[in-house]
Amino acid sequence: MQKQEYTITVYTENQVGLLNRIAIIFSKRKINIESLNTSPSEVDSVHRFTIVIHETEEVVRKLCRQIEKQVDVLKAYYNTNEEIVWQELAMYKVPTDVIAEQVQVERLLSQHGAKAVVIRKDYTVFEVAGHREETDNLIRVLEPYGLIEFVRSARVAIIKSSDGFHRKLTQFEYRDPGEQVMENEYLDRKEEVFSM
Repeated sequence: MQKQEYTITVYTENQVGLLNRIAIIFSKRKINIESLNTSPSEVDSVHRFTIVIHETEEVVRKLCRQIEKQVDVLKAYYNTNEEIVWQELAMYKVPTDVIAEQVQVERLLSQHGAKAVVIRKDYTVFEVAGHREETDNLIRVLEPYGLIEFVRSARVAIIKSSDGFHRKLTQFEYRDPGEQVMENEYLDRKEEVFSM
């Protein structure tokens, strides 16, 4: 199997230490995380991790199963780039005098969909949302004009074919209980079982 980029989406309860436990799953297998984003999800009190890695599908499938074994994890999915809609946010700091003096830079920024976030006497900060290739391309464009600083966010992604985790969760909550009554074999032996 050939390695490719996968986006792993993990729905979790918001618990302290869970990020560390998930990161350990990757580090034990010596898998580099390209991008990691955590945020609230569409379900109240459920968080969403978006993790980007470059691996084979077999390894990614095993990782998802391992992640789902964590107590606070509700569900983990993996998708290729074709199966999701995704973006990254990038910010660029450039000298304001260069922008003011050279109209060409302003034209380049508008061609790349950049928008000014902060304009000061000494520098201007622009932001662009897009795919990695688009944000990297603007770095190369701005370097000759004195790019001072650059930062890019982690990936945010929505699964194209998903009905949303909220719908799956509500289906699970309202599923009819089974007809068959199960007897607990330890119910009548509580003194024996729970004595120290």
